[in-house]
Amino acid sequence: MSVTEPPVTSGAAAEQGREDRILTIPNVISVLRLCCLPVFLYLLFGRDNRAAAAWLLAVLGMTDFVDGYIARHFDQVSNLGKVLDPVADRLLFFVGVGGILIDHSVPIWLAWMVLAREFVVGGTTVVLGLMGARRIDVTWWGKAGTFGLMFVFPLFLASHSTLGWHEAARWMAWACAVPALICSYVAWALYLPLGIKALREGRADREAEALRAGQAGPASAA
Repeated sequence: MSVTEPPVTSGAAAEQGREDRILTIPNVISVLRLCCLPVFLYLLFGRDNRAAAAWLLAVLGMTDFVDGYIARHFDQVSNLGKVLDPVADRLLFFVGVGGILIDHSVPIWLAWMVLAREFVVGGTTVVLGLMGARRIDVTWWGKAGTFGLMFVFPLFLASHSTLGWHEAARWMAWACAVPALICSYVAWALYLPLGIKALREGRADREAEALRAGQAGPASAA
């Protein structure tokens, strides 16, 4: 006598269907952010318009929090968004900070400290994912650091522009840079124990799943 597995409930199926969606407002915002990166480079290097490039980069930074808010509060979370949003964030940092570094509008040591952290964290996230670790939630330190840095680099760029408040922009940039950098490096220090925990939990999940599959095999053949 064979034992069939219980059917998937309608609630679980609906939840899976929502997470498999592609066309959501946060995903559209993430794609638009990626499409605006060449525009930022064109304004900075093609038009030599630091003011416009700074404004665009600031808007792109703010939209990171807009799409996250929409995803959480309007049931727009999707599997694609879980990948697309961090990819857009990393590219925004690398392209934005890299472009401003080449433009010599930011202290070299500051830019490299941010780029080095982003490169290591991004690479570690990929490696942990390939090793089967659970998804690591962003800490308060990481959110605070990212939020601050999203404004630091547009402000440094604005401080080298023709804006009437460019001198004030330099002071504001430094006022944001120090605490934002500290928060981002504290988040980096906390990432190691969180990564180890996520890896252990991911392995435990796979072992439990394999155990359930082994128990279901003999039962279905009975």
